[in-house]
Amino acid sequence: MKHITKAYGPLVANDDISLTLNKGEILAVVGENGAGKSTLMKILYGLESADSGEILINGEVRRIRSPYDAIACGIGMVQQHFMLFPPFTAAENIVYGHEPKSRTVFFNRREAVKSVKALCTQYGMYIDPDVKVADCPVGLQQRIEILKVLYQGADIIIFDEPSAVLTPQEVTELLKTIKDLKRAGKSIILITHKLSEVMAVADRVMVMRLGNLIKVMQREETSIEEMSFLMVGHTLKTREIQKIQQGRQILSVEHLTLAGTAGKPVIDDVNINVRGGEIVGIAGVSGNGQSELIQCLTGIRKFQSGRIIINGTDVSNCPVQENRDSGCACIPEDRYFWGNAAEATLVENSIMSHYKKTHLMKHGIFNKKNTCTFANDIMAEFDVRYTSDRQAIQELSGGNVQKLIVAREIMQHSPFLIAAEPTRGIDIGAIDFIHGKLLEKREQGDAILLISSELTEIFALSDRIYVMYEGRIAGEFTREEATIDKVGLLMMGGALDG
Repeated sequence: MKHITKAYGPLVANDDISLTLNKGEILAVVGENGAGKSTLMKILYGLESADSGEILINGEVRRIRSPYDAIACGIGMVQQHFMLFPPFTAAENIVYGHEPKSRTVFFNRREAVKSVKALCTQYGMYIDPDVKVADCPVGLQQRIEILKVLYQGADIIIFDEPSAVLTPQEVTELLKTIKDLKRAGKSIILITHKLSEVMAVADRVMVMRLGNLIKVMQREETSIEEMSFLMVGHTLKTREIQKIQQGRQILSVEHLTLAGTAGKPVIDDVNINVRGGEIVGIAGVSGNGQSELIQCLTGIRKFQSGRIIINGTDVSNCPVQENRDSGCACIPEDRYFWGNAAEATLVENSIMSHYKKTHLMKHGIFNKKNTCTFANDIMAEFDVRYTSDRQAIQELSGGNVQKLIVAREIMQHSPFLIAAEPTRGIDIGAIDFIHGKLLEKREQGDAILLISSELTEIFALSDRIYVMYEGRIAGEFTREEATIDKVGLLMMGGALDG
């Protein structure tokens, strides 16, 4: 890619960026949210068009105006949010768009299964072709995405934040797969915020900041510290968490049970508690009841038995507003599905859950000046980068959307905060900033329930850790007792000796 420039109005997302990728090479592209990484990859994959610059494949200038053009050029992309059909089988998803046909021009299912099995053997990525995607864990769904790209004949594969939703064990398997693809002659572009992954697999690293190319380095000639500095423009401080005096019990969950399908409960007799001045982490592989627990705590889902007490008020099966009024704020796990209204403005999204405050609204009428001031103030404090507070939130990068949601919920100043995947898919500088804000809230004597698939985040912040497996609490640890091995074992359904 030579001299790529792309602007959205006054915002220059890519400013004269050049990128080279060699055959059989893994190139990591790193940078803060809004650095321009995703825009550059969208241009390469035909989802966006550059204002200027050119793309050459094997020395030949190619015009890539759509993903179809990209695929024809041998470029594939494994998206952060999987593009799969859950009711379809693995084989049906992999061959979709390039289905083998029988003599009667109908879909040849047997040939599809045969082709997928051959592909699995060729790349050492085994999967049951007949398994429905809906029945697959996240790691397996990602493998189906990768096989789909390989089936399309891709020689250049873009991985966009591929480990954002994976367990530590699945991340290890993914990194092995990426190395195997390199050995098979594939060329890989890896977009990631996790610099440990860069050090584990990359050949070269390209650092971007605010739409500019900062530096390209050989992986063995750099370090996590240098990459962090180049990404954010300053040194990140090592954070030490001091023990503080804990207050009264803010959250009490007693024998919570939520029915599931086939007679198996989704939440099975769960007991947890959080005190003021305490961060309590819940570790677990996605899909083990954490999402349903959040929905019960916030009043979105009704449960069959048990009690939820927040800040001294029994809110069991109460409407969402009553849970909010009791002193509960929530950073949702999915910023797009639960966290914002995509077409609403930044101001409108900022005042969600704040709108009952008298300085923002009286007698059902919003105070335009005060709502704009409030929105701009919290976005400034949390370093949300935007061009106008009237623009739709869907126009922001994912990391800036996340920072706005975190700002909105922390600025509730509620005694209890649910922080679900608070730093999913954001850069190292934003992670450090959000962690600091959560710790500030803890120091103010508030209670935080941290639900995260990132074990490093759980260990970095939590005073105590619960592990969830198949809807039950599989174990509980203090900060001093917990180890990655112990927690990881319980996450996978294992048992601790003794």
